[in-house]
Amino acid sequence: MEHGSVKQDYDLNLLYVLALLLEEQSVIGVARRMKVSSATISRFLARIREAFSDPILVLSGRRMVLTPRAMELQAQVATVLANARALSRQEEVDFTKLTPSFTIRANDVVTSVFSGPLMQELTRTCPGCHLRFAPESEGHDSEALRKGTVDLFIGATRELQQDIRRQKLFSTKFRGVVRNGHPILDGEITPEAFTRYNHVVVSRKGRRRGPIDVALDQGYGLERNIALVMPSHYAALHGITHTDLIFSMPDIVESGLSIAAVGLIAFEIPVMVEPLEVFQAWHPRLDTDPVHRWLRTAITNVVRRRLER
Repeated sequence: MEHGSVKQDYDLNLLYVLALLLEEQSVIGVARRMKVSSATISRFLARIREAFSDPILVLSGRRMVLTPRAMELQAQVATVLANARALSRQEEVDFTKLTPSFTIRANDVVTSVFSGPLMQELTRTCPGCHLRFAPESEGHDSEALRKGTVDLFIGATRELQQDIRRQKLFSTKFRGVVRNGHPILDGEITPEAFTRYNHVVVSRKGRRRGPIDVALDQGYGLERNIALVMPSHYAALHGITHTDLIFSMPDIVESGLSIAAVGLIAFEIPVMVEPLEVFQAWHPRLDTDPVHRWLRTAITNVVRRRLER
């Protein structure tokens, strides 16, 4: 797509304001973040519009939205600013003198399996490092990454926006779990047998249907009854120990818990479901930050070593 030529009368300060406008999609929101007046940001926006020969933000109903050109600029502007920050870092980082504090949003599966080994990995290089795992919430993960309330997201959601960076960590498939002595274990576990019993699912947003339900419906015309929705995987596991409920969990859970020790048995679910792709995600402004790159590398190494065991 052809666009008008970009005038070369802008600097990094203008690009910084542009990046915030692309995130906030609001003059008032950017003014609040920069602690300046809305009039000041409006003047910056006027310069940006002139420099890029594009409105950047346009009114749609009661709110401002990005133009197609502005959406194209998001990743490019983030990369330019990240590279500019990298240029200013000439010295090598001495992690022994740092006290970084990171907030990672992840579910209980990730935290239970990887939090201990990750903390050991980080403090080996940086004894003053602090790590906080924040639970998954109903808020938008992309927004938390943009605002900096979360440094890193680890999960499998498909709802992150396009400008958020991602790196795959591992794949995990679903396994069925029931109590020892559950009647489904007495015969062949078919789709019909699988849907004969009540099920429990885990969802931070209270959703009952997922990829297993789609596979049952499309492949067999069957529907399972979701009798219980739980907020965490380990709560669900302990909740089925004395019932005939069936729980379909990511197999990575077994890396952090011996299910046999709590009286449970795992089995292959009788439907084909694509594995979950679990990744770490961050805002592009942290692409070249040496401390955050160190954190992401540590996570990658910890996951790889844990899964090779």
